[in-house]
Amino acid sequence: MVGQTRSKLRGAASEPSHFLRSTQSRRRRRATGSGERELEKEPKEEVKRPELPLRTRRGNLTRGARKYSPQRIRNLKTQNCVPVEMVRRTDLLNDRFPFLSSLLEQLSDKAQLLQRRQVSGKGAFGIAAFVAILHWVHLITLFENDRHFSHLSALEREMTFRTEMGLYYSYFKTIVEAPSFLQGLWMIMNDRLTEYPLVINTVKRFHLYPEVILAFCYRTFVGIMNLFGLETKTCWNVTRIEPLNEVQSCEGLGDPACFYVGVIFILNGIMMGLFFMYGAYLSGTQLGGIITVLCYFFNHGEATRVMWTPPLRESFSYPFLVLQMYILTVILRTTNNSRRHFIALCLSNVAFMLPWQFAQFILFTQIASLFPMYVVGYIEPNKFQKIIHANMISVLLCFVFMFGNPMYLSSYYSSSLIITLVIILKRNKIQRFGVSELHFWVIQGSAWFFGTIILKFLTSKILGVSDHIRLSDLIAARILRYTDFDTLIYTCAPEFDFMETATPVRYSKTLLLPIVVVITYVIFKKAFRDILCVLCANTYLRKQLLEHGEIIFHTLQLFAFTPLAILIMRLKLFLTPHMCVMASLICSRRLFGWIFCRVRFMPVILSLVTVMSIQGYANLHNQWSIIGEFNNLPQEELIQWIKYNTRPDAVFAGAMPTMASVKLSTLHPIVNHPHYEDADLRARTKIVYSAYSRKSAKEVRDKLVELHVNYYILEEAWCVVRTKPGCSMLEIWDVEDPSNSANPPLCSVLLKDARPYFTTVFQNSMYRVLKVN
Repeated sequence: MVGQTRSKLRGAASEPSHFLRSTQSRRRRRATGSGERELEKEPKEEVKRPELPLRTRRGNLTRGARKYSPQRIRNLKTQNCVPVEMVRRTDLLNDRFPFLSSLLEQLSDKAQLLQRRQVSGKGAFGIAAFVAILHWVHLITLFENDRHFSHLSALEREMTFRTEMGLYYSYFKTIVEAPSFLQGLWMIMNDRLTEYPLVINTVKRFHLYPEVILAFCYRTFVGIMNLFGLETKTCWNVTRIEPLNEVQSCEGLGDPACFYVGVIFILNGIMMGLFFMYGAYLSGTQLGGIITVLCYFFNHGEATRVMWTPPLRESFSYPFLVLQMYILTVILRTTNNSRRHFIALCLSNVAFMLPWQFAQFILFTQIASLFPMYVVGYIEPNKFQKIIHANMISVLLCFVFMFGNPMYLSSYYSSSLIITLVIILKRNKIQRFGVSELHFWVIQGSAWFFGTIILKFLTSKILGVSDHIRLSDLIAARILRYTDFDTLIYTCAPEFDFMETATPVRYSKTLLLPIVVVITYVIFKKAFRDILCVLCANTYLRKQLLEHGEIIFHTLQLFAFTPLAILIMRLKLFLTPHMCVMASLICSRRLFGWIFCRVRFMPVILSLVTVMSIQGYANLHNQWSIIGEFNNLPQEELIQWIKYNTRPDAVFAGAMPTMASVKLSTLHPIVNHPHYEDADLRARTKIVYSAYSRKSAKEVRDKLVELHVNYYILEEAWCVVRTKPGCSMLEIWDVEDPSNSANPPLCSVLLKDARPYFTTVFQNSMYRVLKVN
């Protein structure tokens, strides 16, 4: 319905088999259960002390008898006895507060049931579906509150996708608006608008499979709905505050932007269901899965930013990492793995790597966590070899799907896979040297470490991709404190800065950090003791000691994610969710079974959840209270001027975030963009950003002419903005070009008078468009 009118004002928010063993087992469960009620139901015959077997010479037992411990029975009897004081307190609570007593008993019974219940059946899937829908609603609510997205016009929605978000969305828009899907796909695989005058395959360069798949789904959805004559969107005329004009806003999945964002939120909603299944499987109880979900919600602002930046690659990629780690956990825990497990691992690897160029480094940390487990003996060589094969196949598949992108073959990840496979195959030959067990471990570890680094640099030189900036390069720059123009462009951005000192404090307030520290200490203590025993143990005992390797894997992965998040704040999206999964182990009987027999565990868990909820609810309330409305009049004026006052083939240059918006909304050619990993693109951007240096105007003009630039968009804020010391454009250029440090800033000169090398043809409060003479 077009023509209806509604005000752009915020409304209300909607949006074992022997008798003795079995008897003891039942008593033990009752002792840790919900209290007196179960004791009253226990038959008197079960309380009888079983007849002891007759002792023979030197204390040996007759055939078929089992050793018997009177002290153990006394302990169990003590556990089954209810102290008089406890009974009196319970009676007092029942007399004065019968409703509260009944409510507490019901909560304890429910929690005990969840803690005992194994991860299977329709109940677990039902809970997973519920938390998935809950997270989906949470995301769309935050997104709508922040931008009032449903009331924005098509242009305003495009402007909300800043930096690389707008670049990615522009290719989705190209396919959607093309005459056919195949024509749109051809257009983005032969693109001349993004790096004019070069023709590039943007699917290969920018990992655009999510946009290709979403565009195909959108065109299919709209085509089917149109076939049946069903409306897919409703349009309105939205009245905006002066001096903004009235615009048309459309809602529904028929609107491309709404469909694009909606699918992203659905994917990340499903991810929360995966987190529940993941935490429940790792801990062995559904209660552990619920703890994972609660920790994620209570630390939501530290765990994800999909609600603020939906089109980023991590929004598509990270849910598949959760699936991949869940499948890997199943493989590590299961004794006899079927082929389908490794096929699922391979496919989830592919789904994780295809959308995001940094995914390979995260998988490298995974191999770095698995290899020590293989060396010590937590993973059998045959199983580990199959895991490596699955990973290698996934790398080859991505290499093919990405049209032979050499970065997949020259990464630390692919190099570590090759070195690991060689070490597994040469394991027996290394053992023939007759070295001790500890020396054998050191030899394998050293071979893996140095072999991976050497092979990585060799493949990078052979394939010619050494000039690409990767996540490992940024980490090395952080550690070595190396700075140049390219690293400063990254590290000066807030998301690539060091972790905030307030982040551990926020983790502690929700008890996430203390719980994970306790769990990690218990795991590390047990693993350290087992590894020391392994060095002098026989084969059978070694196998018994080194069980449950999946828990060790998650601990090592936590040790890998922590320094990454400290060095680069953006990588908190790996650390925080992994801490939430680790928190589920507080309910694991493998780790804390010794506590279960000594204290009533459910009240402890309920107390932890209650304390977590205090700060957790405050964090959620702070998120819900973020109310905003997108409005960027200066950029809207700029885009409208470019649309109606320049030729369609006019070439533009400027700051990377603005260029993404110009390319998206005006479809004009640009020479630089925010995807900064490519060496040629970095060289182009350095030329473009020289307008904010101390170079001469003539030198900058000549370089821009070589790039075929017709118009330069100068932003006054970029002349003076300084996110932190050493991070203004002028300071970055003084590091890169010290020879001109005595000259005046070119930006100030151009703002006063751009002539004779440039001519100002448009200006407003934020932007100036300079025609290159």
